[in-house]
Amino acid sequence: MTTQTQTAPQMNRMNGLDLDAMHATLDAIQAEPTLAKFEFRATNQWIDGGENRSRIKEFYGAGSEDESRTEAFEFTNGEPPVLLGNNEGANPVEYLLHALAGCVTTTTVLHAAARGIEIRSLSTELVGTMDLQGLLALDDTAPVGYESIRIRMDIDADCSDEELDELLGFAKDHSPVCNTVCRPVPVIVERAR
Repeated sequence: MTTQTQTAPQMNRMNGLDLDAMHATLDAIQAEPTLAKFEFRATNQWIDGGENRSRIKEFYGAGSEDESRTEAFEFTNGEPPVLLGNNEGANPVEYLLHALAGCVTTTTVLHAAARGIEIRSLSTELVGTMDLQGLLALDDTAPVGYESIRIRMDIDADCSDEELDELLGFAKDHSPVCNTVCRPVPVIVERAR
């Protein structure tokens, strides 16, 4: 009796991404640019003090409402005791660092794969500096929010230092979260009626 080994078809993958699916997505968007329009949504409920909870599930993209998520993601926003909280969760400006790190990392990985660059490892450290006098309305000259954010990426990839520097600059310029932070974006706050 002989044993036959069946192997699954090998996908064209790089950096954990399906390159065939990536190219199919690009081709579809080039053929129908409206598929690139997305609307992401979140809801938030105040709990107590500095604690509140955000829920993220539904979004619109690629021409229709997404139905891939069966459950919502929940994020608890809190504050440390020095900011009158009880460490219920990371605070919103820390979540901003998380979002920024995730987006710059994902953008780097995606564009590295598109360029044929294999990433062996990638880790990121972010440091944001802030003067709370702006938030507390104690000094009108202090900015409300981060004064600066430094992203330090430790990356090992199969390319030259010059290619890597160009890739990281490109990723910074094409990361949606980084661009949202780096340019003025209209934010409308209104009361539900």
